[in-house]
Amino acid sequence: MKNFSHLVDLASHRVGGRVLLANDEFFAPKENLLKPTKPVFIEGKYTDRGKWMDGWETRRRRTPGFDWCIIRLGLPGVIRGVVVDTSSFKGNFPSHFSLEACDLGSPPYAHEKKRIESPATVWCEIVSKTALEGDSQNSISVENAARFTHLRLKIYPDGGVARLRVHGEVVPEGRHPKRKGIDLAAVGNGGSIVASSDEFFSEPLNLLMPERGKDMSDGWETRRRRGPGHDWVILKLGLPGKIGRVEVDTAHFKGNFPESCSLDAIHFDRKNGEAILESAEWKELLPRMQLRANRRHRFEKLQDLGTVSHVRFNIYPDGGVSRLRIFGEPAWPEDQLKGLERVNQLPVEQIRKALLDCCGSDAWVNRMIAQRPFAGEKNLLESADKIWADLDSKEWLKAFRHHPPIGSKRSTAKQSPTEREWSSGEQSSARKSGRETLEVLQAANEAYHATFGYVFLICASGLSGEEILQNLRHRLTNDPEIELRVAAEELGKIMRLRLEKLLKS
Repeated sequence: MKNFSHLVDLASHRVGGRVLLANDEFFAPKENLLKPTKPVFIEGKYTDRGKWMDGWETRRRRTPGFDWCIIRLGLPGVIRGVVVDTSSFKGNFPSHFSLEACDLGSPPYAHEKKRIESPATVWCEIVSKTALEGDSQNSISVENAARFTHLRLKIYPDGGVARLRVHGEVVPEGRHPKRKGIDLAAVGNGGSIVASSDEFFSEPLNLLMPERGKDMSDGWETRRRRGPGHDWVILKLGLPGKIGRVEVDTAHFKGNFPESCSLDAIHFDRKNGEAILESAEWKELLPRMQLRANRRHRFEKLQDLGTVSHVRFNIYPDGGVSRLRIFGEPAWPEDQLKGLERVNQLPVEQIRKALLDCCGSDAWVNRMIAQRPFAGEKNLLESADKIWADLDSKEWLKAFRHHPPIGSKRSTAKQSPTEREWSSGEQSSARKSGRETLEVLQAANEAYHATFGYVFLICASGLSGEEILQNLRHRLTNDPEIELRVAAEELGKIMRLRLEKLLKS
């Protein structure tokens, strides 16, 4: 991606970026790297260590090697480009730099510094050793589509860098706790700007930033319009969804706020690109509403447009707005997936939970995930059977603990709500048996457990209590090794039934 400057700076202090470590910061501190302001040069200003510089500057290196610092991105995401700003560093800028990145998962990052320094952490070079120019904005595209949380900036051999900008696309952390609505357009949720009519005084990306604007520069302001028409900005929701409430904040804009505003929305298939959005058939979400100076406006009487992916914010005729909040209920992409597509495309942590509902063996689940995508439902079921049959007895016994005894609701291992629901349905016929049968069945279950050391397993769907009891008494006479395999075969049948339910969901 050549033009990446319009994307959010994932490392900025404004969104929580921090410089964690540096091997040297003798002349100027590492924290300066991520300041949101432009670097300044003050003639004649010195400290007890030397010339005061608005950046990160290391001492002159007298041994082989390089200097480095570690940065935590405020917003994890895909990095599309970086700007290494060497403003005012003329005879003391690094000759080269390189950039590495890693993904430490979701914040908060437990044992963060220890993990960063651990040999087990995989650092990926996203910018190879590249020459720098002094007192310049050095812009470099990044061709890596992976998600990252931390960066390691290396400078060769030493010197000063004023600012580092890391432009990219936010990868949201996942589902939010259930609440009335979240800001679907916030940069922290992946919201971004697609296009705008004008951004003469300040950029529209400020509209989506966290917290309220600090002053008039921290918003979107257009030039004074001298002809017909109005200004507008198109934004892509980070989380497409159903919009329930909108906030338009004109904080700090007093003599230059728009007279009014309106909003349109559309659900757009991103696979077709966004080039035609400006001429798309937009639907009115909020009619033209009057605005006031330096005030937070809340609008709740909106048109019900269902799930939308993009919003066009119109201001009349021009002016400045500090923040735009689009609150609603997200339509999570994984919720739209069905059947085999759901199994193949769900994020790893979600498919892990879904598969554990089918079988309580971690080894079985991990091997199933490793075999994705499955070519078809038949391929999935056959793979599940083979993986289960190839597991050792330890994994079988681990899975056994996820099943309650026939007639009981509680298993040895903790069950998820889905597991409990499925277990209850599988035993529904048996639970309709008479009181005397259930009491005898309970005693037989206890005898089985005392004999073999694990719960009696049978694919109970459609079987009466009497039929299950007869099967249990017969299996009590089995050799332990034979019975373990019989129990594993029965659990395999249960697993297959549950996979079929998963495919229908």
